[in-house]
Amino acid sequence: MDDRLVRSVGVELSLVTVDLAIFTIRGGTLMILLVERGEEPFPGRRALPGGRVRSRETLDEGARRELMEETGIDGARLHLEQLGAYGDPGRDPRGRVVTVAYLALGPDLPEPVGGTDAAQAHWIPVGDILEGRAPLAFDHDRILSDALERIREKLEYTTVAAAFCPEPFTLTELRTVYEVVWGHGLDPSNFRRKVTRAEGFVEPTGDQRAQQAGRPAALYRRGGAVLLSPPLLRSAP
Repeated sequence: MDDRLVRSVGVELSLVTVDLAIFTIRGGTLMILLVERGEEPFPGRRALPGGRVRSRETLDEGARRELMEETGIDGARLHLEQLGAYGDPGRDPRGRVVTVAYLALGPDLPEPVGGTDAAQAHWIPVGDILEGRAPLAFDHDRILSDALERIREKLEYTTVAAAFCPEPFTLTELRTVYEVVWGHGLDPSNFRRKVTRAEGFVEPTGDQRAQQAGRPAALYRRGGAVLLSPPLLRSAP
């Protein structure tokens, strides 16, 4: 739209950006990928990776490009889905900016490399952010909180937990995903029974992995199901 027309009719243009809440599990801890902003606004503050969507890009293309530019991580390695849109008028001091947030999951992802307007990129324990030890720029604390709750819900009704596990994996490793994300322990026998009875969730490879103590552990890979039937519902610790 021509700038003169915008001024004459009093229309305020909004920029569209993408932000990515990228989770992995490292050392038994749920981690979120954050960048240190190298430019205004909020220089030096941590934020979710992201940026402006280019005029000829789809939202998904913009999300994958920003991920590679700011962190060096290839989005093709991740489970990637839209989380929602965030457009409160005061969320960005530069003006009206609407962001489409993405949720991404990957197994034991590598150390990221900062780039473009991100001075550095790091994996940070999610608990540090939720406890207020490292407040984020913009409204990214809210996006992170929403993304975490989405993951917790998806673990109940879908097979996405396997996206955290490098294949092949043991059922103990899969159970650890649930325990880390939900924040409490699960009964091993009950978990094994539910997982192996859920159609298409996991498939045995026929191989085993030696352990330091006890019998070798059976190895599994992700099955073809997307939804869990029956669901694996959260319970109180």
